[in-house]
Amino acid sequence: MISGSLMRMMPPCWRPSVEGEDSSGGDDANGTVDGLLWYKDLGDHVTGEFSMAVIQANNLLEDHSQLESGPLSLYESGPHGTFVGIYDGHGGPATARFINEHLFGYIKKFTTENGGMSADVINKAFLATEEDFLALVRKKWLNDPHMASVGSCCLVGIVCSGMLYIANAGDSRVVLGRLDNTYKEVKAVPLSSEHNASVESVREELRSLHPNDPQIVVLKHTVWRVKGIIQISRSIGDAYLKSAEFNRDPLLPKFRVPEPFDKPILSAEPETLVQKLDPEDQFLIFASDGLWEHLSSQEAVDIVNTCPRNGIARKLVKAALRVASKKREMRYSDLKKIDRGVRRHFHDDITVIVLFLDFHLISQSYWQGPLVSIRGGVGVSGHGIC
Repeated sequence: MISGSLMRMMPPCWRPSVEGEDSSGGDDANGTVDGLLWYKDLGDHVTGEFSMAVIQANNLLEDHSQLESGPLSLYESGPHGTFVGIYDGHGGPATARFINEHLFGYIKKFTTENGGMSADVINKAFLATEEDFLALVRKKWLNDPHMASVGSCCLVGIVCSGMLYIANAGDSRVVLGRLDNTYKEVKAVPLSSEHNASVESVREELRSLHPNDPQIVVLKHTVWRVKGIIQISRSIGDAYLKSAEFNRDPLLPKFRVPEPFDKPILSAEPETLVQKLDPEDQFLIFASDGLWEHLSSQEAVDIVNTCPRNGIARKLVKAALRVASKKREMRYSDLKKIDRGVRRHFHDDITVIVLFLDFHLISQSYWQGPLVSIRGGVGVSGHGIC
C-alpha cells in the first residue's frame, strides 16, 4: 500500500496530467504533448516505420532521445540509414540534453572521415562527446560545480546498408523481435547488456579494472553501487567519477570519493555489437530502464508483435505504467493523476522508440524519402529547463 508520508505529499499535486490513450490532439510531424506524455505514434524512416513515446516522472524530464533518418555522413551521397539515441540522464537533464545536441554530429563527422559506418566511428563519437562534456564541466566548475555530478546512460542504434550497429553505455536496453520460423513465434533477442552493479559480471569487471580498490563496489541498503554512490558502471558525464580534479570543493561532500584515484572509475566507452540484418528481423525496441523495470523483453516484444503499429510505443508505456500502479496497489487511473516529481516515487521517466524493419528497404544504400529528425519529449513539462 501507499505509505502515509507519501500520501501526505500527494494532495497538492493531485491534479489531472492526462496521458490518455485516446487523445484527440492528433499526431503532428514533431510529436504530440498530452500532459506528462509526449508521443509520435507513427512515422517513416529509411527502412520502415517507427513509433516513439516519452512519459515524464521527474520534476525535470531527464530522458532525452532522438531519431535521425537520411544521410549518416556530411554528404548527401554518403551512406543513408537511421540513427536512434536513448539518453537516460541522472542528477539532472544537462548531460542527456548535451548528448542529444552533439553525438549525432560526431557520428556524421567520423563517418565522413572513415568513408563509411563502423563500430569505431560510433566509439569515437561517444568519446568525443564525453570529452566535450567534461570540458564544459571544467569551464563551469567554479560557478556551477553541480555539473560534475550530472551524467547520462547512452544507447545508440544505427541501421545502415543492411547492417545493424548497437552501442551502449549504461543500463538502457535494446531488444530485437525476430521471427522463429520453426515455431512461428516472434522471440525477444537481447542486443545489449546493462552496465549496472546489480549484475555480477559488471561487479567482476569493475574489480578486475580496479584490483587495488576493495571498495570499488559496495552493497548499500541491499543495492550494489559503484563506490557506494552510483549503480551504473558506464556513462557519459559523471565527471566526479572520471577525473580526480572534480573530487573536491566546491562539489557537495556526498559526491566525493574518500580515496584518491588516478584513473576513471566509470567508463564512457560503449559496448558495441555489429550484425547483418535478416528477413526474420521484424523490429527493434529501444528503451530507457524505466520501461524494463516493469516489462520483460519478451513481454514487450509480444505487445509489439500482436498490436497495431500506430501508437505502439505509447502502448508499451501504458503497459509499464499499469504494472507500476499494480505494484503499488493502486488504480492506473489514479496513477495518471499524479504530477511530476511525486510521480517519481512510482516510476521513472520512460522513453521508448520502436523501429520496424522492412527488409526490402534495408539493403538499399540510398533513400529518396524526406529526411527525418525528431527529438523525443520536446514540450512536456520541464523539458529543456535547467
